[in-house]
Amino acid sequence: MLKDFKPVLGILLRFIIIYVVFILAYQFYLNSFQAEGLDPYSRMVADQAAFLQNQFGYVTQLYNDVPNEQVWFYVKEKYVSRMVEGCNAISVIILFMAFVFAFYKGAKTFLFTLAGFVFLYIMNVLRIVGLNIVVRDHPQYSKIGHDYIFPAIIYGSVVVLWLVWIKFFALKK
Repeated sequence: MLKDFKPVLGILLRFIIIYVVFILAYQFYLNSFQAEGLDPYSRMVADQAAFLQNQFGYVTQLYNDVPNEQVWFYVKEKYVSRMVEGCNAISVIILFMAFVFAFYKGAKTFLFTLAGFVFLYIMNVLRIVGLNIVVRDHPQYSKIGHDYIFPAIIYGSVVVLWLVWIKFFALKK
């Protein structure tokens, strides 16, 4: 009976091991910056979101809150949101990468994860920009935007990438 499920169990085991290794490595990274406020990667995401907002005419400044490990977005003379570690989408990217590596297909696996990482990074920066604009100009939609619409964008992007990986790479003979 288990013999029939061996390939599925193998993929599931690979996924779990890869996911745990990536999460532990990420936690080690976060712990090394704990005393400095927001980690450099999250800060880079915030900086790029602020840059884009400025390009779109939403004058934005960032304010570090080191003790609370966050950065505040000050947009058009109003505090609209704060960037914390969870906003950087790394946990979502780790989930994406663990799934792709569970269906390992040689060098194209690395190329696809790199391309997927870049795509998800861009989508996340755009998600933060969009959320800041909604909160600034339409605060009545901030809760639904933050809790439902904008998470759907990043998770939906991951699902689309997974479907592309399975359909065009992993199951291709």
